[in-house]
Amino acid sequence: MSDPAPVRPPSKASRYLFVLLAGLLIGVIATVMGMRAIQARQDHFPDSLMTVMAKQAQLLDESRKQNRCSVTDSTPRLQTLRALANDLETAFPGLRDDERFQQHASRFRATLNDALAKPPADCAALAAAVQKIGSDCKSCHQDFK
Repeated sequence: MSDPAPVRPPSKASRYLFVLLAGLLIGVIATVMGMRAIQARQDHFPDSLMTVMAKQAQLLDESRKQNRCSVTDSTPRLQTLRALANDLETAFPGLRDDERFQQHASRFRATLNDALAKPPADCAALAAAVQKIGSDCKSCHQDFK
């Protein structure tokens, strides 16, 4: 009679593959949890303030493009921007004592005060106000971003 073929032990490759995949999955989960913990400790107020201010300025410009340039269309947006401008120093406490930042914030508030004192009544005036607001924002961002 012939000898049966020798029995080979089962391969351990499937075990190694399972451990590798489990390690990758655990690593991804731990990384996501760590990133979320870091994100939760960040102050979102500065980014939120800038986002809302940018949206209000964008809505002003969209009103101009849609030929909705009456005082009743632009004044609420300008008032919102002015109210938000009061919190610039609060949003950026590290820059509160910086003279350039104070000048930029004051200039921005003055631009908004001027626009509210004499609200733009037509699209040309609204375009000028939006352009001035945008240039004030841009000059500050050039210095501090």
